[in-house]
Amino acid sequence: MGRSSDGSTAAGLSPFDTPASSTLRFLIELTAWVAGPWAAADLFDSGWAVVPALVLLMVLPSIFNVPGDKNIEGVPVSGTVRIAIEAFLLLVAVVASWLVWPPWAAVLVSIAAVGMVATGLPRYRWLAAGAPPTT
Repeated sequence: MGRSSDGSTAAGLSPFDTPASSTLRFLIELTAWVAGPWAAADLFDSGWAVVPALVLLMVLPSIFNVPGDKNIEGVPVSGTVRIAIEAFLLLVAVVASWLVWPPWAAVLVSIAAVGMVATGLPRYRWLAAGAPPTT
């Protein structure tokens, strides 16, 4: 697959993203979207807490993107901001899963989180370096 002048692949994806890292990242996002609002409802003892929690957890990764990292256009942010957003989602996914799900499910989420970080290290280094072109 060819690279464009900004270093992204022809498909518009990060040059350091892999199917494994993007799949695990997506699973962690989904987990944060499900377990996070559930935990918020439990912690605040109100079903209404689900709405702002879900909106926050879905808007952050959907809107704020690093140019050249994904096919999605949105508000351009630096690589370190994107790393912080993904770290926040990872933290929510892991902590919330331990709060509201059975231990076996939380263990699976924790394993997926470790896998996400391990497979995503090249991409995180690229993002931390300012997502420079790799041509």
